[in-house]
Amino acid sequence: MSRLPHRGTVPPVPAAELTARSADGSRIHVELHGPEAAPAVVLAHGWTCNTRFWDAQIRDLAADHRVIAYDQRGHGLTPEPGPGGYSTDALADDLEAVLGATLAPGRRAVLAGHSMGGMTVMAAASRPGLREHAAAVLLCSTGVTRLAAEARVLPLRAGALRTRLTTAVLGAKAPLGPVNPVSRKVLKYATMGAGSAPGRVDACARIVHACPRRARVGWGHVLGELDLAAGVRELRVPTAVIAGTDDRLTPPVHARAIAAALPVGLGLTELAGMGHMTPVEAPEAVTAKIRELVTRYVTDGAAASGKAATAEKEDVA
Repeated sequence: MSRLPHRGTVPPVPAAELTARSADGSRIHVELHGPEAAPAVVLAHGWTCNTRFWDAQIRDLAADHRVIAYDQRGHGLTPEPGPGGYSTDALADDLEAVLGATLAPGRRAVLAGHSMGGMTVMAAASRPGLREHAAAVLLCSTGVTRLAAEARVLPLRAGALRTRLTTAVLGAKAPLGPVNPVSRKVLKYATMGAGSAPGRVDACARIVHACPRRARVGWGHVLGELDLAAGVRELRVPTAVIAGTDDRLTPPVHARAIAAALPVGLGLTELAGMGHMTPVEAPEAVTAKIRELVTRYVTDGAAASGKAATAEKEDVA
């Protein structure tokens, strides 16, 4: 399965790669970047994307973090799924498999998910693997239900007709074809802010157009029927939310609802003028939030745990 490079860039080179085995036997491609013993970050990309979507975050964070990025089933270098097919349960299974394959028992990490990657984290919220390994979470440009009803990709008045047509678009089987000026313009309108730099638009277009059609269609059907409201309430780790004010795919109404429902919410950051592709459109803001969560909940948290353990030993002595 090919993965096209961004024009004019060289992708980050992983320190190692491995294959995680999901519950149904599906093989999940995983990349490991940065020092093995450094604070860990796990990155889950969205619909029609792949690990290349996180290039800016990987380049910055890998200097002093262990960055774990994986291709969702059917995307990038992860092949078509096993019997579990496409479902939110499969998303949760795959994330648990990646966590188990890359993090030692008890080792905690910051989990960042964009769009369907955020949905993956919420789908896995009650799973033992997530509760063991998640120190904190960042949800970028995502939603939990009513995706087709709230999306503003089609320039129609909100209502049954727009919802029905948007659902059809999500599951459309038509090939995307090559990246060209017209397809870049369409992708920019649908997924990015008006002021997005041409290079970033081109990067996103090449990633999206490289997604295999079967995966795009299969996951599109899942998104059209999504309901993860219960998952938000089960996400009992500190969680921050980021959204672009001009997001047409998952408008800020979703982010606001998620932020209000989180048991341990850390607030919502709305990025003015940004669209749906926030990690690419506003890489500095997204990376800074990940670093903040690592410092607060992984680095400081580990230090606090060490002090507590030392104090306990001294009390026993």
